[in-house]
This record gives sequence, structure tokens and C-alpha cells, in this order.
Amino acid sequence: MSVRTYRAKTMQEALALVRRELGPKASVLRTREVRAAGGWLGWLGSSRAIEVVASNCVSVPSRLPSRRSSEQTIPSHSRRTPSVQAVAPPQPLTQRPLSTPAPILTARSAAATPPAFQAPAESHDAWFRLFADLLDAEVSEDLARELVERVRTEAAPDERADVQRLKTRLAALIEAEIPIAGPIQLGDARRLVALVGPTGVGKTTTIAKLAANFRLREKRHVGLITVDTYRVAAVEQLRTYADIIDLPMEIVATPREMHQALARMSDVEVILMDTAGRSPRDEVRIQELKSMLAEAGPDEVHLVLSSVASGASLAKTAERFAAVGTTSLVLTKLDEAASLGNVLPLVRASRLPLSYLTHGQNVPDDIAAAEAGRLARMILGLERLGGK
Repeated sequence: MSVRTYRAKTMQEALALVRRELGPKASVLRTREVRAAGGWLGWLGSSRAIEVVASNCVSVPSRLPSRRSSEQTIPSHSRRTPSVQAVAPPQPLTQRPLSTPAPILTARSAAATPPAFQAPAESHDAWFRLFADLLDAEVSEDLARELVERVRTEAAPDERADVQRLKTRLAALIEAEIPIAGPIQLGDARRLVALVGPTGVGKTTTIAKLAANFRLREKRHVGLITVDTYRVAAVEQLRTYADIIDLPMEIVATPREMHQALARMSDVEVILMDTAGRSPRDEVRIQELKSMLAEAGPDEVHLVLSSVASGASLAKTAERFAAVGTTSLVLTKLDEAASLGNVLPLVRASRLPLSYLTHGQNVPDDIAAAEAGRLARMILGLERLGGK
């Protein structure tokens, strides 16, 4: 009998070791969170590790009650990644006694006597698949556990062995987590919309896309203002777009110039304001931006963030830019992101609704109004923006 113990920084890495050494049909016998003492994990300064005990000789039966008289099989097309036969995600920090079933994961000793009842393997493997899919989307382990447990609580008995139905329920759960602001709405009064954010996230290109859509497709009178006087290239880039689309453009460096620029654009329907990229750690620059926006008095302030950044980085950036009065979020570079699980901690932490998603450099294309359902499917890998 081959029973082995693996330790890694994350559950995903530990399961990858199990798959590689014991094969895709291995069974997870026990998982727990342990303190990393010494070794390569200690050398990296990690204080926690995931320990997985697995075997390729032991079949782990489910303790979930059966609601079907015969075993079923899950269609192969519903499986995106190779699976280790596990009941579901790992337990929290403290291990439960073996006599007390965990909500999702049931740990069993390799020498334990299997119960008389044998539930279909699909009933427990479905939970593991959901958990693995969330980890593949780079959702944190804690959040993945929470989401799978909520699905388990809400799922009807006849859904629990159907991965596709569970994934649909999971998508609906994620959809409910994502607030949506909708696209910019124009009325009778002039609308002033500012875009802010760190350097390199695509603010200028996003403004060009919005301006082109308002001007060319909606036939609106659009004006551009840039206060990004730190980078000559940014000014020239926006001026090029303004010339192509035939839009008035103003360059503003002081509060007085801001008032003058707004006065000269009294007849436009929407003014789009480009701002200089600010490091979220540069408090002085953030305060300068706040002062300039206070003079302009924008109706909306969209925080532009790149979807390739980590969830923790996005949440921290949103927190720092809250000081300038942000009202909604624009996520860019979805075409460059390997996964979108970072969106969930961002919207939870910032509580800002999403307005637009962008997925390329093409102007006026590669931009879409944010939709919660669509983004939830994208997070789970069920859909890609732009059909790519």
C-alpha cells in the first residue's frame, strides 16, 4: 500500500504533487493546515503550509446519503482538469475528529473499515471539482471554501452529483457578489467623467474608446481634458485620438486652467478627463489628484485597474484611491489575464460597482459595459470577453 504525505504552500500545489507522483486516480485521505518549520517553506519565510495524505491504493467512499439507486457517471466534457479522488476542499485550521463529518471534506484513515453504504463517487467528487475550478481561477483557498460551502448548503439533493448544475449555481452565487454601475448615462445636462488610477493600466486608451463610441456611434458632442502633464507621450497620444475623431481637447496644469477649460466646453454633452497615473503608495500625488478633481467637480470618477494584478494589490489600490472620490470601477486588459478570481476580493473590499470591461487596444472596440452574470462566467472559465 502506498500512503504518502505531501506538504506545499497551497492546496493547489499539494494536489499537483499528488497527481504527479500517485496519478489522477489517487485518493486524498486527510488534509490539514500546518506550520511550516524549516525546509524550503521555512526558508521562504512562510508560516503555514498545506499537508495532504494521499494513496493510490485506497478508495475513499462518501458519507453523503444516496438518493439514487444506481451509480451515475459524469460526462467527460464537464471535467476541465485532471482530478484526484477527493471528497472536497480542505478543512479549516483545526482538524475535526474522524467521528464528526466535516461539511465538505470527510477525512478517513487508510486502515478504517469502510461503511456498509457506498454512495456514488460523483456525489463527493463534484464538490472537489468546484473547489479545484475556483483554485484554477486563482480564487483564494479561504474564499473558495466559503463559496463551495454556500453552494453545498443551497443545492437541492438531486443537484449534488451534477457538476454542471452545481457550477451554474456557483456562477449565480458569484454574480450576486458583483455590483454593477452600468455605462455612463447622458442626459440633458453636461456630464463630466474623470478616469483615475495607477500608471500603465490603460486610462488614456479607455478614454479614447469611450470618446469614439459617444462621438461616432451615439453622435454625441464630446470634449477631452487631460491633466496628465507629467508624460508628454500621454498628451500626444490623447491629442492623436482627438484629431482622428475630431474632438476639442484641453490641456490643464492648474486649478485656474481647469475652470477656463470647462468654460470653453460649455456646449459639449460629455467631457472625459484623463489624469496622470499615480502610485497608490504616493500620498502626495494622491492628494494633488484629489485637489484637481475638487476644482473640476466631476459627476463620476471611474477607477481604472488592470485585471492582471493580484487580488490583494487591486484591493489595496482601490483603498488608496478612495480618497479622491471614486464612484465605480473599470477593469482593463482582460485579454492578458490568465484568470479573474482576483475580481472577487476587489469588489468585496472596495464595494465599488463595475462600469466597463476592456479586452484589447482596438479603438473604439474592445470595450463593453460590465455585466455581473457574464463576468461570473468568465471567472469560472465558462466564457471569454470578446469571444476570444
